[in-house]
Amino acid sequence: MKPNDLPYNYPDASGHFGPYGGSFVSETLVFALDALKEAYEKSKTDPEFQREFHHELKHFVGRPSPIYHARRWSEQLGGAQIYFKREDLNHTGAHKVNNTIGQALLAKRMGKPRVIAETGAGQHGVATATVAARFGMQCVVYMGATDVTRQAANVYRMKLLGAEVVPVHSGSKTLKDALNEAMRDWVTNVEDTFYIIGTVAGPHPYPSMVRDFNSVVGKECLWQMPEIAGRQPDFVLACVGGGSNAMGIFYDYIDKPGVSLVGVEAGGEGLATGHHAASLSAGTPGVLHGNRTYLLQDANGQIIETHSISAGLDYPGVGPEHAWLKDSGRACYVPVNDSEALDAFHTCCRIEGIIPALETSHALAYAAKLAPQLDKDQIILVNLSGRGDKDMHTVAQASGLTL
Repeated sequence: MKPNDLPYNYPDASGHFGPYGGSFVSETLVFALDALKEAYEKSKTDPEFQREFHHELKHFVGRPSPIYHARRWSEQLGGAQIYFKREDLNHTGAHKVNNTIGQALLAKRMGKPRVIAETGAGQHGVATATVAARFGMQCVVYMGATDVTRQAANVYRMKLLGAEVVPVHSGSKTLKDALNEAMRDWVTNVEDTFYIIGTVAGPHPYPSMVRDFNSVVGKECLWQMPEIAGRQPDFVLACVGGGSNAMGIFYDYIDKPGVSLVGVEAGGEGLATGHHAASLSAGTPGVLHGNRTYLLQDANGQIIETHSISAGLDYPGVGPEHAWLKDSGRACYVPVNDSEALDAFHTCCRIEGIIPALETSHALAYAAKLAPQLDKDQIILVNLSGRGDKDMHTVAQASGLTL
């Protein structure tokens, strides 16, 4: 695909985005995935499912989330006008709840009383625990032991909501390892358990299903931007770990060639150091967690441990649709390092009165680099994917402070 080859019709029937995606799983899960595909396809044209989904988004989540003109920061930077899509204002504090609502409704229709999830920053875990409480389901959340420590507030929130949080002590003790354990649980308990995956990765149909549920973000932007700014943006920016918040805002702009799509990855301590989580900037294609995509791996195909100050970006792969958007040229992906993200975090707090998540701060940092290079009548729209309450301890520690 070239940038102007439209309409965009991915994935294909087998769940492939060009050479990426697919379904690489054990035979135990083939039946479960086939049942999920069937249920999801039916839900797309089921008026009652769609009515309930959008009712929950409006009355439980609080959608639509507003778009905000970061006027003071734009003036200070002296270039393009920066706007935020305020997903931080959703119930639970991030975009994750859009997708968990949809998957929980599918679980209910499929008669699955138990849901499981993996989480890094904890926001997906909180969102899953929230919808499990909302619909009366048993909930187990797997979380790397390192992330349990740096996201203690979210761990407590999950427990308050009735979820069991299982620390994972294998590997790097982060998101990759939590996902491994969640997969093992699913294989063991496939009859009564629904796996609510938190990002646009995993075996088909998860990448497209998670994208579709979260595409409400971009759909709202299509009518909100003309209202507040008079037209669509020139650039849409979003941070990318697994990639759910980015695909949520990118998807409805893919067929608008005049809008540049930019994903911002976790550059960690710098690409040259090897201590980062920038799969698209520095990775190679391979298979992980049921799909083919860009991975951080060595010459023997072994996964390399990642690093990011942001728990939600600390993952050695990325959703397969992002891999295809990169190769096709429709989107570009850039790294931002820890220190740049921290600077943007503090600037956004002090200039705009908004405390962003550290994940989001990566996208904000790139917006601050890009804006001065553009004319004042150009527009940058940043998906402000979540709020920074969860990151207080991490930011304080990085700043040499104690709470």
